[in-house]
Amino acid sequence: MKLIIQIPCLNEEDTLPRTIRDLPRAIEGIDEIETLIIDDGSTDQTVEVARQLGVNHMIRHTNNKGLAEAFMTGIDACLKLNADIIVNTDGDNQYKGENVVNLIKPILEGKADMVVGDRQVNGIPHFSFFKKRLQTLGSWVVQHVSDTQIPDTTSGFRAFSREAALRMNVVSKFTYTLETIIQAGKNNIAITHVPVETNPKLRDSRLFDSIPRYLKRSIATIFRIYTMYEPLKTFSLIGAFVFSGGFLLSLRFLYFYFTGDGSGHIQSLILSAVLMLIGFQVGMIGLLADLIRGNRRLIEDTQYRVKKLEIGKLRSKRKSKDEFFEKAKN
Repeated sequence: MKLIIQIPCLNEEDTLPRTIRDLPRAIEGIDEIETLIIDDGSTDQTVEVARQLGVNHMIRHTNNKGLAEAFMTGIDACLKLNADIIVNTDGDNQYKGENVVNLIKPILEGKADMVVGDRQVNGIPHFSFFKKRLQTLGSWVVQHVSDTQIPDTTSGFRAFSREAALRMNVVSKFTYTLETIIQAGKNNIAITHVPVETNPKLRDSRLFDSIPRYLKRSIATIFRIYTMYEPLKTFSLIGAFVFSGGFLLSLRFLYFYFTGDGSGHIQSLILSAVLMLIGFQVGMIGLLADLIRGNRRLIEDTQYRVKKLEIGKLRSKRKSKDEFFEKAKN
């Protein structure tokens, strides 16, 4: 059983040594533990520091592509490196490395394919009261949207089985945290959470520069991903709301018309017709989007099978090579 711990990094030369030192060197049930750094266009000495620390694998983006893309680059590389379990953590030493043992435990026991570390945000001292309330509210929204029970949906401390990693497809350019949970819920991936501890804050988050901007992008991400998986429900509700507005206006016009004052409310009749037409068209868009969603699921299933075949071939080649060298030694 092979575990690879991937760490997306952007200018983490100061914090990376602490992050690497805290990671476990041996875990019961795991034969190999390796580390992978995804350097997302760092301009400092992150890569050099990683080499000095003995990191097993490094991938470098020539420019900053964002956290979501760095995460997916790591997942793809870990699969090709024959990982059975993949753990994702941050390079700023936010999470205690010793908690990796608890994080992968549900996967080792066959109880889950994806595990999210619950930071228990209400107990984090450097989180403001406002930020704690926002985290709680945001997690509540994602729970209802994804049909999961994850209490800390923005936690980046996660573990994936090979099966779950093969099915991950992040399309957001902002962050992977919300999208992967919604995706897991909608694709029936077994997901759970475990409590984890955090270290004292070393630096400010680089994911966003203000709370309003983060809220704006997070809401847009949640709406977009939910719409991808539930387009008919989403557009039907929007269309029904608009159509209902137009229908009520038509009833208002009919009331005045039959009471002898219809000529003064022609504008209501025109607006009613426009709203009902728009509502109907939005509903039709939902129907079309639902058909596209069906095709998307077929494409995702095909992609999963192709990935599985590719990884299977790489594993066979690696096994044959190991057997060759073993025979050569003997």
